[in-house]
Amino acid sequence: MLLVVMRRLLPLVCCLAVALAVGCAESETAEELAQGRLLFESQCGSCHGPTGGGGRGAVLAQPQLRRATDDQALENIIRRGIAGTEMPGSFLTPIQVSSIATYVKTLGRVEPEEIPGDAGRGAQMYASLDCQSCHSLGGQGGIIGPELDDIGARRNAAHLRQALLEPDAFVPTGFLLLRVVTGDLRVLDGVRVNEDAFSVQFRDLSGNLHSFWKDELETLDKLWQRSPMASYEERLSPAQTDDLVAYLVSLKGSP
Repeated sequence: MLLVVMRRLLPLVCCLAVALAVGCAESETAEELAQGRLLFESQCGSCHGPTGGGGRGAVLAQPQLRRATDDQALENIIRRGIAGTEMPGSFLTPIQVSSIATYVKTLGRVEPEEIPGDAGRGAQMYASLDCQSCHSLGGQGGIIGPELDDIGARRNAAHLRQALLEPDAFVPTGFLLLRVVTGDLRVLDGVRVNEDAFSVQFRDLSGNLHSFWKDELETLDKLWQRSPMASYEERLSPAQTDDLVAYLVSLKGSP
């Protein structure tokens, strides 16, 4: 009789164990997500936006991240950063890194940003302006400013709009503007390429490379928070700005 009762209770016990295990797993996942959200907002949100919509950092609210193709790649980027970009490494613990990665993966379910304007007209606007004198796109153009092939994956619409209308508000890392007065009193402006204790190299706004020993210069001024790009606020109407921003946002680079 006891054996019969045990056999009848066994399925019930198994179901209860499974339910408890699932409940614990869901509780741990919810707790990890909550911790990941708090860490993301405090450590990452200032650049990537509080919900991953981007800003001065890449847009993370998309189903597939170009550089983080799997979980391990995502955690490596959070831990080590991306060399040659504005994405720094971190001193977070492995558990904290895992929590942030878990939260970042949920951001792909956020509704995409609604962008006013027409990207087709924006492409025509881009071609008609002097953007290519400084920026390269598809291997064509200048090298004074950042490449734009994947700018829509690295910056959101609000940041791009501000860059067009108020370029001094945020100058990308690696594009420090210099003003140099040479020994023969020539005044040269350009973007710093390299500098050490004794020399400086920069590229002027026509793309020409200059190199000087510092002791042969009259002055060397670093124009922090000054962009070589002029504002387009007076040159573009609000509708034209919308179109140009829509086009820039559409530039996502190679998959």
